[in-house]
Formats: sequence, structure tokens, C-alpha cells
Amino acid sequence: MARLESSSGSGPCLCPCDSGVAYSECCEPYHSGTLAPTPEALMRSRYSAFAMEKSDYLLATWHRDYRPQSLELAADTRWTALSILSTEQDDAVGRVHFVATFCEAGEWLQLEEKSRFEKDGQRWYYLAGEADFRPFSPGRNDPCPCGSDKKWKKCCGR
Repeated sequence: MARLESSSGSGPCLCPCDSGVAYSECCEPYHSGTLAPTPEALMRSRYSAFAMEKSDYLLATWHRDYRPQSLELAADTRWTALSILSTEQDDAVGRVHFVATFCEAGEWLQLEEKSRFEKDGQRWYYLAGEADFRPFSPGRNDPCPCGSDKKWKKCCGR
């Protein structure tokens, strides 16, 4: 589960979606019932919901024609980074292309997805996406994706 701590131990907790904004000003309002105004905002809030194990929010923002009956999140999955590659939208259809980095059962992976969204009334919903999972292995001197501020070789890459 994602931790919402500031790196310095004080100040606002940054949002798990990597927006650089405090969680309270970014995804928390959407998790509390405010409607996401764009497909990107919904994508970021859904990523944060995965990181924070908010399966109810994920199901509520999934379009009814695509929504699974239930959603079990893997307890040993830790979502660590989100990068939005592109977004597009018109009045009622949106797309978000992103890469998410995560660790599951000790293995580092990346999910690249081209997600589709649809607006129904005033509310955006996630439809589905073209997903590609691949192993993730940063270079020895790259920052560790776990957020420790250490180099990969001195942290999770040992």
C-alpha cells in the first residue's frame, strides 16, 4: 500500500499519482466524491486508488458495461511511479497513454496502457485499455523506483 508521507517528514503528503501536488489537493477530492473533470484526472485518481487499495473507488469509476463484479487487489503489489505519455479528449471520449511502475512479489514491472474513457452526463468513466506488462530493470546508477532516494544498485537492485 502506498505511504502518504512527505520525504522530509513535514509538510503536505505528495499524491501517489506523481503530479507533484499534495494528495489533499490532487486525488483525495475525487476519492471523496468530487467528479474528475478530465480523463487524465480520472486516470491519475484511479492510479492513486490502486496505490492506496481503494477498490470501491476503482469499481465506481469503471463504466458499467466493462466493470468486473468484484476487484481483488494484490496485497503484495506496491505502485511506485506514474508517467503520463499523452492525453486526448473530445466532448465525451478520452484517451490516456501512461506507464506505471510497480513491484509485485519482489519483481519490478511496468504497465504501459492506452486507456479509453467515456463521459456520461457530467461524469467520466474508465472503459478499458490496451495493456502491456514488461519487466523493469533500471540501470545500476539510476534512482531506485521504490522511492528511497538511493541508487538502484544500493537498494532494491542488490
